[in-house]
Amino acid sequence: MKEKPKENIKKLLEEETKLKEEYLDHLRRLKAEFENYQKRIDKERIEIIKFAKEDLIINLLEILDNFEKALKNKDNKEGIELIYKQLKETIEKEGVMEIKENTFNPEKHEVISVEEGEENKILEEFQKGYTLHNKTIRTAKVKVGKGGKNETNADKK
Repeated sequence: MKEKPKENIKKLLEEETKLKEEYLDHLRRLKAEFENYQKRIDKERIEIIKFAKEDLIINLLEILDNFEKALKNKDNKEGIELIYKQLKETIEKEGVMEIKENTFNPEKHEVISVEEGEENKILEEFQKGYTLHNKTIRTAKVKVGKGGKNETNADKK
């Protein structure tokens, strides 16, 4: 009679051990599947980034072809202007916009020189700045007024 409870305990222990092994095996498989999933997603992400601007590049290659044709004909100012317009339209379709402001904004402008004139007014633009979907991707290089001659005369009156 004493053997039966021991046998029952052994049997229960064996069943629990078997169940534990099954759970552990299942957990290992899930872990391996998840690691493979992560690797696959990382690989796909790299591919997406690598070819994200493929359409843009194709459009730019068309413009490059047109530039090459225009350069063969040296007296083709109209052709060059059309290509410039085509390039500008292509980048605008991608969300690139030219920065057009008359007042200095440190997030959109880089001061190259300062001169007497209306304070913080952009007096000259040396290089255009651009935004991509409202994020500045290249600041405009500008000359700004520091105040002075015009403003001091107004202050004296």
